[in-house]
Amino acid sequence: MIHHAHRKSVLLIITALALFLLNNCRMNTETGNQTASSNPSKPSPSDALSIHRRAISIDMHADTTQRMYVEGLDINERLPDGHLDAVRMREGGLDAQFFSIWVNPEIYGDGGQVAVRSADDQIRSVHELVKKHPDTWELASSAADIRRIVSGGKLAALMGLEGGYALDERLENVEKYYKLGVRYLSVTWSVSTKWAGSSGDSVGQSRGLNDFGRQVISEMNRLGVMVDVSHVSDRTFWDIVNTSTKPIIATHSNCRAIANVPRNLTDEMIQAIAKSGGVVCVVFFPEFLEPGWSQKRQQVDAQIVPLLRKASDAEAGDAAHKKVARDRVRIAEYARRLPPVTVSRIADHIDHIVKLVGIDHVGVGSDFDGIQAVPSDLSSVAQLPNLTVELLRRGYSEEDIDKILGGNILRVMEEVERH
Repeated sequence: MIHHAHRKSVLLIITALALFLLNNCRMNTETGNQTASSNPSKPSPSDALSIHRRAISIDMHADTTQRMYVEGLDINERLPDGHLDAVRMREGGLDAQFFSIWVNPEIYGDGGQVAVRSADDQIRSVHELVKKHPDTWELASSAADIRRIVSGGKLAALMGLEGGYALDERLENVEKYYKLGVRYLSVTWSVSTKWAGSSGDSVGQSRGLNDFGRQVISEMNRLGVMVDVSHVSDRTFWDIVNTSTKPIIATHSNCRAIANVPRNLTDEMIQAIAKSGGVVCVVFFPEFLEPGWSQKRQQVDAQIVPLLRKASDAEAGDAAHKKVARDRVRIAEYARRLPPVTVSRIADHIDHIVKLVGIDHVGVGSDFDGIQAVPSDLSSVAQLPNLTVELLRRGYSEEDIDKILGGNILRVMEEVERH
């Protein structure tokens, strides 16, 4: 896995110290020697960076597609705000990104074809990114694709459909989106569909999968589309467990035992995902990381209602543009009013999962560009190595890091791809 360390280690060095560290990583890779800290519990910065860059790193969920589709931004360039672009991916050693194809439930309520067009347009934006910047990006549809693309020095672009709204309750649309490159489907977002319950609304608490929902899961298994349980209600979760014959993933979920919110997973759920052979990918949003942060956020939300309304009213665009305007207000106000959370808390959730089910069932799903607050020391993809530093400090090995950053997901993809 050291074949792409040289390529990554020469990019965008902005300080003399960074140059020294990265050159050290490159020398160690070229001579075939791995840097080893004399004290594994306190790895040096060069050790951590070298280990991080040797791994194939995969982020299972980012909403950056909305920035491309709604805001018309070119993420091949360094952006002045937000969490993710190609430049910062290189800096942070992220090799492969699953772009979320997210349909606003307000659109879903307006009619299925509107939701379908929204999803199709977002998928087109990912394809256009790859077409416009072939020297940087390549579309991946399998684990083998990811390995090949990363080995060739490029970034891998993948897609997941967040929420089943764009299926328009037609089973054939599962195959349609598979052929367009979608490789996982989050059964719901924060609003329930007629065929599956969400953790984000009152309806979802009593709603599981209906017959159509079970057909969707079976069709995903047949085609090789990973089943994502992030956002589903507890009842829907267990219906999926009892229906799917392939490994189940949670692309951006944490542990309810630490942060008790409906979006997180109970220990029993984590164990069920592991039993299926799947992976839980930890998310970076403080609400799902820090105990009590959710209640504080709700208090802030109540206080900033006038600001949100003003921002939404001032935006002349459609529902998606109005959401962007409201989120800008939330980003500013959350940063000002809510307590900071650090990467250490992400590691706490990883620790919990590992102690519960082992190292083979944990990954990373940042939710970058879809969240309005981030850890203070992991504020963009460029700071992803800070997570590796923290995990090494806690005693995780290089093999462990490889699995957490991407190896476990590659294994699941390979298993789901088998027919």
